[in-house]
Amino acid sequence: MTMSLKTLFLSLSMAAMCASTLSAQSVCTLDSCRSLALKNNKQLRVRAEAVRMAGYQKDEAFAAYLPALDFTGGYTYNQKELSIFDSDQLLPTKTFDLQTQSYQFNIVKNPMTGEPVKGPDGQYIPETVALIPKEAMTYDIHNVFFGAITLTQPVFMGGKIVAMNKLTHYAEELARSLHNAEAQNLIYAVDAAYWQVVSLKAKQELAESYVALLDTLHRNVNLMVEQGVATKSDLLTVDVKLNSAQVDLVKVQNGLVLSRMALAQVCGLPVDTPMHLADEDNDLATYTSEIANSYNMGDVYARRQDLRALENGVQVLRQREKAVRADMLPKLAVVGSYSFSNPNMFDGFKKKFNGAFSVGAMLTIPIWHWGGNYNKYRAAKSATKMAELEVEDSREMIDLQVRQSSFKAQEAVKTYNMTLTNIEKANENLRQANLGFREGVMTTDNVMEAQTAWLKANSEKIDALIDVHLCDVYLAKVLGTLPYPTEY
Repeated sequence: MTMSLKTLFLSLSMAAMCASTLSAQSVCTLDSCRSLALKNNKQLRVRAEAVRMAGYQKDEAFAAYLPALDFTGGYTYNQKELSIFDSDQLLPTKTFDLQTQSYQFNIVKNPMTGEPVKGPDGQYIPETVALIPKEAMTYDIHNVFFGAITLTQPVFMGGKIVAMNKLTHYAEELARSLHNAEAQNLIYAVDAAYWQVVSLKAKQELAESYVALLDTLHRNVNLMVEQGVATKSDLLTVDVKLNSAQVDLVKVQNGLVLSRMALAQVCGLPVDTPMHLADEDNDLATYTSEIANSYNMGDVYARRQDLRALENGVQVLRQREKAVRADMLPKLAVVGSYSFSNPNMFDGFKKKFNGAFSVGAMLTIPIWHWGGNYNKYRAAKSATKMAELEVEDSREMIDLQVRQSSFKAQEAVKTYNMTLTNIEKANENLRQANLGFREGVMTTDNVMEAQTAWLKANSEKIDALIDVHLCDVYLAKVLGTLPYPTEY
């Protein structure tokens, strides 16, 4: 079997396994949809990668505390040799004079007068000289190899290293908060799409029941027309109502298909993935959850991941202030190095490697920059102040969100309980209308009005119950109690 055939066989096997997995997963619960979305969402994975990146930056900032060890090496080719003299050099010599107890130049003297003799250039003529050939002071530097190992230990950097370590710590917390906030937003979107599917499935069943009622009424009126106790106008009225109900049923069915696609997309699955929800076949029972009237806002602030992200952003900017301020303070570092080269001149000029250690300190003191560093520091303080004001504004908005979402949740429960009462009245009204129609005391219009009222009451009940669920999820999101993954 060739490699391409093996690859094809492996691909087909994996595809079959995936298909069997999808078919085996016949029912999707709300928790399973949440898990799929958290696992497959690309933006959440981006946020998780941002958390890891912030962790790496934190480790990088900590490394600034430790000494840095660097190696530098190189090679240079020089066209010419290095020569100290341009020609051979003649140096005058000295002899020790016992009378003066010092060394005196050996100078040519006139044998008659004993006076030193000067040459044409006006300089005294040495009697003896020392010869230094040009070749002796010429060095081969055509090929030069050099290198250095340097150790640098920061001693005081104006507090910049400490500030950067704290900054990266808060930056990591900021990335975590953004990830958690994104996860909560994703869960809310999944819940909204999930309950939308449940709502449309319930409305589809309701529309089918309504079509069945109209179809039964159509058959009864048709029999009455044949018996001469009803007119064709009555039958046409029922036909129009039945056709309209069938059109509404098709719309609901199309909406249900689209809502399933939307749910699959939010869960990170192909839009054509068949998803059968656990709650779409369950009876929409009475909602009994109680909504609190007041909440501890301190706990809410602590749980809100978006607010924590803003607060961590303030801490980041405060540490940035300190890092900018460090540019106006002295900086001290200790430096040690071992430098070597070939050729070297530590012990004469020799074409071999040799080197030496050196230790020193480096001090930098900013003196005058025309206010550039100071204005940069003031700009950093302004950025921090802006972030602090945004945090205060967010706290006020969160307080308003909690009050509004709590009120909406309470009203949704009240509305749902009212729809239960309307359901009872609509059912009784429909029963009386059908009974009166069979006894001949009510017309088809009365029956259709009762059926429309029954349809409206049941539709309002479905909408109210779904609204209760969505308000409950939104309230949990506002309160910061929606779950989110703790692994990144």
